[in-house]
Amino acid sequence: MSSDIAKKYVELCQAGQFDACLDQLFAADAVSVEAGVAPGSGMERTATGLESIKAKGKWWAENHEVHKIEVNGPYPHDDRFIVRFVMDVTIKQHNKRVSMDEVGLFTVKDGKIIKEEFFYGMG
Repeated sequence: MSSDIAKKYVELCQAGQFDACLDQLFAADAVSVEAGVAPGSGMERTATGLESIKAKGKWWAENHEVHKIEVNGPYPHDDRFIVRFVMDVTIKQHNKRVSMDEVGLFTVKDGKIIKEEFFYGMG
């Protein structure tokens, strides 16, 4: 049931266990889609497959210092759910501290997350 997956997703994220979240809840061929990409990052907007999603997460962790993260939700709807992330981070490349507010839309099939889509302001 997608609501069980959604609750577990939020629990793991709130505990800072992002790798466990990917390993336990995502399908091997899952897709992750960003609203955009950081200029000069070399990253693609879409990551396909669990290893590509993990690489994207590793890049993000290496390039941002997280001071605080708040994970709200989940907000389930049939085979999908939404989670809100509010973050206080420093972008290491620019040594700039920013507040980020984004929403993730997750699609579940056969007990695994098959797609995540992130929505956030681009400027």
